[in-house]
Amino acid sequence: MKVVFSKYQGTGNDFILLDNLNGLYNELSIENICFLCDRKFGIGADGLIKINKMKGYSFEVEYFNSDGSKSFCGNGARCAVHFAGSLGIPTEEVRFWAIDGEHLAFCNKDEVRLKMIDVERILKVGEDFEVYTGSQHYIHFTNDLSTENTVRFGKEIRYSEAYEKNGINVNLMEKISFNQFRVSTYERGVEDETLSCGTGVTACAIVADFLSEEPLHEVSIDVKGGKLSVSLERDGDTYRNIYLIGPASFVFNGEINL
Repeated sequence: MKVVFSKYQGTGNDFILLDNLNGLYNELSIENICFLCDRKFGIGADGLIKINKMKGYSFEVEYFNSDGSKSFCGNGARCAVHFAGSLGIPTEEVRFWAIDGEHLAFCNKDEVRLKMIDVERILKVGEDFEVYTGSQHYIHFTNDLSTENTVRFGKEIRYSEAYEKNGINVNLMEKISFNQFRVSTYERGVEDETLSCGTGVTACAIVADFLSEEPLHEVSIDVKGGKLSVSLERDGDTYRNIYLIGPASFVFNGEINL
């Protein structure tokens, strides 16, 4: 099988994008996906995304982690919107379907604003937090992110008795100012630190607002791959109108034989 692909990255979170509107890649196996994402033997990526037809929506974003497991990926979805525009789909304002439900997005050149699902529950775990933003996230505050080993800490939490079976993404978070933070993330499915994680950044922004004496409205977050922001509204115990905002960048087109 010949696979024609586009490579994208969103603040260093990189993806293989496939046009599957005609079902050309329906039979792509998990083994194929793992090979394509392999950085030594394949193309190399944190994940692979198929753009599928979906009745009632402009398209479906079907996301696979580099180990073949499925989840929702915020940065991947933003890149998928940009890629869909290259396929001739209007993306100035677009509704699409993903594993966690319906999403709205706005694409303006290389900036994509992605509406995330509402968050109704923030779970306190000792001094830390759990938040579901399309993927499950664990958030731990640190005074100095530069002294932390994200991979070591991430593995300790992800493979602990509480999370080993289902896994969890693990975020380390440092406050810089009132509404500015630094975040690093160990991602389940990649099983390593990534340069950025959209759902993780969103979870961290929600926790930051939850702990703040004043509403933050918009949170700026530095990740190793660049800068993202999250706008949000709190309605009682529920967060609504959550938008993940940042760049989605085309890298190159290519083809590979399986």
